[in-house]
Amino acid sequence: MRVLSAIQPSGQLHLGNYFGSIRPNLEFIGQAEQSFYFIVDLHALTTLQDAALLRKYRQDAVLDLLACGLDPEKAILFYQSDVPEHMELMWILSTITPMGLLERAVSYKEKIQKGLPASAGLFNYPVLMAADILLYDANVVPVGRDQQQHLEMARDIATRFNHAFGETFVVPEVLIREEVAVVPGIDGQKMSKSYRNIIPLFGEEEQLRRSIMSIVTDSKGAADPKDPKTSVIFQIHKLFLSKSEEESLALEYRKGLSYGEAKERLFRKYLEVFGSMRQRRTELAQEPHVLDEIMAAGARKASAVARKTMERVREAVGLR
Repeated sequence: MRVLSAIQPSGQLHLGNYFGSIRPNLEFIGQAEQSFYFIVDLHALTTLQDAALLRKYRQDAVLDLLACGLDPEKAILFYQSDVPEHMELMWILSTITPMGLLERAVSYKEKIQKGLPASAGLFNYPVLMAADILLYDANVVPVGRDQQQHLEMARDIATRFNHAFGETFVVPEVLIREEVAVVPGIDGQKMSKSYRNIIPLFGEEEQLRRSIMSIVTDSKGAADPKDPKTSVIFQIHKLFLSKSEEESLALEYRKGLSYGEAKERLFRKYLEVFGSMRQRRTELAQEPHVLDEIMAAGARKASAVARKTMERVREAVGLR
């Protein structure tokens, strides 16, 4: 079984990225026979047109993934742009992809509503995503529900191609991670860089403290009983806890744990859980040549698979 996951280098990673994507994907990758995990830097160009920032975000994403526990011996880690077959396959797939299919993409409409330019790249985003998946004969692609439509579109494109040119692609199964938590931000909305409500994963300790101390609370007094179900602090804190620890903390909230103390506890727990990862990231950042070697080795492995796929595709469409 081949499993594929990816992450876009679009800025500082946060708790929502970790609990909502990175940790569950790494757990799933560990169970697969072969896994691909790549940095989708070509996708990032749809929203980021700053060369220096993109270079930084690319490296930061690699550092974050390695610090979080991705083992490059167990998963092929690489930059999307280092494998040119992604773009070649995207073009070929675009020739059989109906405009109507892309026009129905909810993500495109939402991004336009938020003010992003209506570029051809943003419109064709799902075709490149389909190429990303189909290039590696992935059997399973684990995603959150917000990415379900894109995966269904990739399946539709693969099926159309197979119907037109013969059985060429593995049609991937969509695995929706229903159990993955939606992590609230410091304002109570879903944690997102676009909402500016994040708790950074590997930020400076003082930045981390400021974020946690800024978590929204209600007007209850320090000693008043609190409802853990409506407390944003508790909803974030419980992500770090076992079931028994969660129940114990909930009882303290109901007995009148102050919000100040609750935030201090969350801050200490954060440092405890991520302490070794933060140290690992600091060490990796001092060895950029190691990162270069890891990414170059991953690109070679990914390219070997991609070339074989493209041989089939070129033969199927008549380019060989």
